[in-house]
Amino acid sequence: MQTQCSRALGRFGRVGSRSVEVDFDGGQISSDAGALLLGDVDRTLGLTGRVAACFRDERDADLIEHSVQTLVMQRVVGIALGYEDLIDHDQLRRDPVLATLAGKLVARRKNCEPLAGKSTLNRLEHAPDDQRSTRYHKISHDPQAFEALFVDCFIEAHAQAPEEIVLDLDATDDPLHGAQEGRFFHGYYRHYCYLPLYIFCGRHLLAAKLRCANADGAAGSVEEIERIVSHIRRHWPEVRIVLRADSGFARDALMSWCEAHQVDFIFGLAKNDRLKEEISAEMAQAKSACTESGHAERRFRDFTYRTHESWSCARRVVGKAEHLPGKANPRFVVTSLSEQAWPTRALYEELYCARGEMENRIKECQLHLFADRTSTATMRGNQLRLWFASFAYVMLETLRRLGLHGTALADATCESLRLKLLKIGAQVRISVRRIHIRMASGHPYQSAWRLAQERLAPG
Repeated sequence: MQTQCSRALGRFGRVGSRSVEVDFDGGQISSDAGALLLGDVDRTLGLTGRVAACFRDERDADLIEHSVQTLVMQRVVGIALGYEDLIDHDQLRRDPVLATLAGKLVARRKNCEPLAGKSTLNRLEHAPDDQRSTRYHKISHDPQAFEALFVDCFIEAHAQAPEEIVLDLDATDDPLHGAQEGRFFHGYYRHYCYLPLYIFCGRHLLAAKLRCANADGAAGSVEEIERIVSHIRRHWPEVRIVLRADSGFARDALMSWCEAHQVDFIFGLAKNDRLKEEISAEMAQAKSACTESGHAERRFRDFTYRTHESWSCARRVVGKAEHLPGKANPRFVVTSLSEQAWPTRALYEELYCARGEMENRIKECQLHLFADRTSTATMRGNQLRLWFASFAYVMLETLRRLGLHGTALADATCESLRLKLLKIGAQVRISVRRIHIRMASGHPYQSAWRLAQERLAPG
């Protein structure tokens, strides 16, 4: 007589007169039912279809199971849901909610699943950008198309042309723990890394460029800004554009380009003895006031400055003479903006200091959406990973902007959106006529989810 097997994992105590038993035989249940909102976002933007159009697929259509758009959807939505590794998709390929988003519940061929596993997705990430297919790499991509798509999404997010936009630039470290192509040791960060360049306008991501760490922090910024500005001005010819960045971008090449193309700028400026001498009187006043009040005191001075050799002309500099209890804290910015448009104090405190918000956006991309998961061997593969993470950010920012404005989650981070709106347990019942997704009745953010769905549903 055969022994009757049980799939129960064991008993977990008792609640009153009832024992607690656990197993994995609940049937088709997903922990990511909230991702249906991302399906509405995708229909609104047409994002996965447009990203897929950046690829060139030379596979035989009669022999493939998974289209490029399905692969892109899996990768981008998977990152938004918190699945940073391709190996995760060996289980996710059976997830009924992701299959619903892909519009494909059943595979065409035997021994296949509706969605792709890690091996197929790996071929997508290793898509060459030289338009030459090989036996194992028949999907190639166009980097220029990817870069243009970010700017197109930014422009489409505005119902009408704004009068002025501020573009924030920043470089950050992307630590490396292997022998990836292009890795170098960075003396400031004290580890091997890449040095990606990010460009944002408010919460909108316009560029995410992977770079080697053996170059200046501003390397390639002129080319990126020239590309973005020309793209924007084709649609908004009258818009005023201001560049904002820290002292790593106060380079004559970038400032001269801005001056030649009617683009304003405000950059931090590294302090030196000549600059400190310019605000010595203000520093003395701030120190005296700080000693008397016991609190930080600051004064400002506006003056014209030119380096001995590296700058091609003199430029307006604003010095902040600040003294903290026990410590001097001078700071400087260089700008093309006039004193009439931006008085000294307002220029520094209201315009320049606002650039700190961009660092929160970079943290969302790298910490919440795994943009620093650049562990493949090649630069081009890692650049694709960075773009996939960036498009996941575009998805979640659109959800925040269109679906959640005016709510308590309007300013939530990407990680909070994932935990509160996307990670919802649900039972999925598939019949001939419908797919019924029954989400958890006790989910605490039902009202926010319903509101976002209503706002996004028309697409």
